[in-house]
Amino acid sequence: MSRSTISTFELFESFPDAETARQYLETMRWPKGPICPHCQESKRITAKADGYYRCLACMETFTVRTKTIFERSHVPLHKWLYAMYLLMTARKGISSLQLAKEIGITQKSAWFVLGRLREACGNDLTMLRGIVEVDEAYIGGREANKHMKDRMYGDKGVPSKTAVIGLRERGGRTKAVLPQTVSSISLEQAIRDNVEPSATIHTDEFAGYKQVGKSYSHESINHSKGEYSRKGVTTNSVESVFAVLKRGLHGVYHHASKKHLARYVDEFTFRLNEGDVKRHTLERLASLVTASFGQHITYKRLTA
Repeated sequence: MSRSTISTFELFESFPDAETARQYLETMRWPKGPICPHCQESKRITAKADGYYRCLACMETFTVRTKTIFERSHVPLHKWLYAMYLLMTARKGISSLQLAKEIGITQKSAWFVLGRLREACGNDLTMLRGIVEVDEAYIGGREANKHMKDRMYGDKGVPSKTAVIGLRERGGRTKAVLPQTVSSISLEQAIRDNVEPSATIHTDEFAGYKQVGKSYSHESINHSKGEYSRKGVTTNSVESVFAVLKRGLHGVYHHASKKHLARYVDEFTFRLNEGDVKRHTLERLASLVTASFGQHITYKRLTA
């Protein structure tokens, strides 16, 4: 086995119960001692039983779960860590049905756990730099494979699918956004929000990218003429991101509604960015643990 990988058995040895998981999460969140998540006080903290703390500044009680994705969850913390391990080590994700079997909870709870983890994945403020490949994909299945009553066509007979704009830094990070519509305005806005002005943009020949050349150094290739790489100009890297995304949605999740698709996309981009197999498994796990602090979503908002 690779030195950068730990097995499921080794993970269980490290976190055999909720108490060891709690201690690990506290070390990750508060390396210098507990800090009140309500008022940020660090000195006037009193430890109580079972991982509870009392802040004498604001008189609030809190735990390591407070104001994280674990808040108000009845799932034990060591099961949360195992769910994180599975999400970060599975190349194309893990379904809620499979996760429920793996950690011994209901499928409904597993779906909520995965929804919260995806919420933690979507807080990447990094700006891409250097050469950035940009492309768009459409998620929603082939219209020809649907029953006639389920076929939905938009303006001018275009199938009603959800667009995803992907941006990948050459040799670096990946980001993706879901625009309302794919137009020169939305494409330019997605690039401005996620790419540094000094970067060089590589795209295909789609006319919507012509506006980008006014703000960025821009080069394109012409797929319609069979051109896929020319002197280093290519979009093959970002297209490989869509290949993994589509295989995961099709083979693991089978379907993602438009309402939740953005969170699934966040999961895949986070795993591409932080789940590199060259990194040690515990480093990958730590990335997701760190991202979970400060994030929270209720079941009501997730299903709204």
